Amino acid sequence: MTRGFYIGRFQPYHNGHHRVVEQIATEVDELVVGIGSAGDSHTTRNPFTAGERIMMITKSLVDFDLVTYAVPIEDLDRNAVWVSHVQSMSPNFDVAYSNNPLVIRLFDEAGIEVRQSPMFERDVLEGTEIRRRMAEGGDWRELVPKPVADVIDEIDGIDRIRKVSDTDAGDSPAE
Repeated sequence: MTRGFYIGRFQPYHNGHHRVVEQIATEVDELVVGIGSAGDSHTTRNPFTAGERIMMITKSLVDFDLVTYAVPIEDLDRNAVWVSHVQSMSPNFDVAYSNNPLVIRLFDEAGIEVRQSPMFERDVLEGTEIRRRMAEGGDWRELVPKPVADVIDEIDGIDRIRKVSDTDAGDSPAE
């Protein structure tokens, strides 16, 4: 049995991520989805909580013939120990999937096989673009799986994104 690991911020989980997971599913028996920056939420860059992102991913992957585990991974600002941090928060895995050069380097240095995944319509299927469309009232629903749109509706995510985008106080409530 092979278990893969795929990390992202998933702000929000979108069709590009979904296609990557679909591709990974052809290569592994189980998949750990690492929810990166798990401690961040309610900001322009990271509007959704880890729990909300877990809901988005879990509901989107329910029809895949793939055992998945969504695990929150809080940021650690010490790259030299980042892989061991990830491993301490996750079920064991055999192969990691990433296109991020730093993540690839860190897993490689730790002796973990890394496979790059294809990127799909990266000019549109990108979190910043989707969040921009949400904030500006543009068409974003076609860019995410339906369960993700349902979660965003349930949590009133569009209103949250608009409010955190409109603030002149920065990303911290203390500023």
